[in-house]
Amino acid sequence: MKKINLNEIPWMERKSPKGRFHKFRRDVAAAFKNPKTGPKLPGQMPFEVELVRLPPQATNFPFHSHSAEWEFYLVVSGTGKIRVGKLTRSVKAGDCILNPPGEAHQIINTGKTDLLYYVIANNTPEDVWHYPDSGKWGISTLRKIFQMKEVPYFTGEE
Repeated sequence: MKKINLNEIPWMERKSPKGRFHKFRRDVAAAFKNPKTGPKLPGQMPFEVELVRLPPQATNFPFHSHSAEWEFYLVVSGTGKIRVGKLTRSVKAGDCILNPPGEAHQIINTGKTDLLYYVIANNTPEDVWHYPDSGKWGISTLRKIFQMKEVPYFTGEE
């Protein structure tokens, strides 16, 4: 068994140059890699878990899809919108959202307070991702990320 306390995991901030994409996250899955949490795992974690906090008017990521990764969101507090394909839907505390591979998605905090949610994703060793708004493609393999054309991450997104 391994055990951690969520409140002991530091918040990590990520912000794009112009600030449109701005989030804070607590990486629960990464915290389990610490030897102080218990015995060493027999292999790679089978899933990723993060607690994410989006400030008002912020967006979590550019609109994107994955070829192999499933993402599940559980909204804890706040309000916002999720953009999925050509649809945009409101989200609020208690909403559960499942994005299968191939379905482009992003979350936007449209409220006046932080939007707090968990994201749980299967931990695929390889994935191809696509950003429809900018036309970018990339590959992640064995936890390394490669872009088809060498450009900064937020190019064409803001």
